[in-house]
Amino acid sequence: MPVLEYEWQTEIMTGEFLQILIVFGAAYLIGSLPVAYFVAGLRRVDIFEVGSGNMGATNVVRVMGLGWGVAVWLLDSLKAVVAILLATQVIYPQNPTVATVVAAIGAIIGHNWSLMVAAITGRMRGGKGAATAFGTLIMIVPIQVIAGILLAGGIVLALTRYVSLTVLVMFPIATVWMFVLAAQGKTPELFAVYCLLMVVMIFVRFRSNIERLRAGTERRLGESR
Repeated sequence: MPVLEYEWQTEIMTGEFLQILIVFGAAYLIGSLPVAYFVAGLRRVDIFEVGSGNMGATNVVRVMGLGWGVAVWLLDSLKAVVAILLATQVIYPQNPTVATVVAAIGAIIGHNWSLMVAAITGRMRGGKGAATAFGTLIMIVPIQVIAGILLAGGIVLALTRYVSLTVLVMFPIATVWMFVLAAQGKTPELFAVYCLLMVVMIFVRFRSNIERLRAGTERRLGESR
């Protein structure tokens, strides 16, 4: 009997581990969709060769205007939303918290180091993950947190016109807020841990922006150079 119970538990654990791998793989592929690259391609522009060379909404604003940049931000955010919905509703519905976190991480990694971009350009590269990370927050944090970080981000952007600084302020605020909510038992602790990992990934990708902010050479929104 103990042997049968062990085999049964092992089978369940193996099956769930496979589901987690599928969640990550699916989210990674969804995150890998190079939205900014395709949008810029509508004007026959290689997004990696213009402006900052980054595959993100801010660079699209410089190349194609605000409307296109907003569209790219929304679509990059939508990638995370789709990845999490697929994970929690289809692939691994029996543990939505774990499915959400794995899908969120997979989507951001896919956006930052895109396999599809590697297939197109021959180089493993991507964006910086801010819009995709915001999409994950839409799915895991309460509406008041979203409203709070948007307000804080809007104030920073209005005062400084630094998009990078806005990002570097918004996501840490969300993370602190999530730890407070987790401590109060209002949200899963794993979500707070995820937010911390998310901030680490964002700061790693924004390290060049941080250096330019410190040096006073970071470009403001609306500046072409």
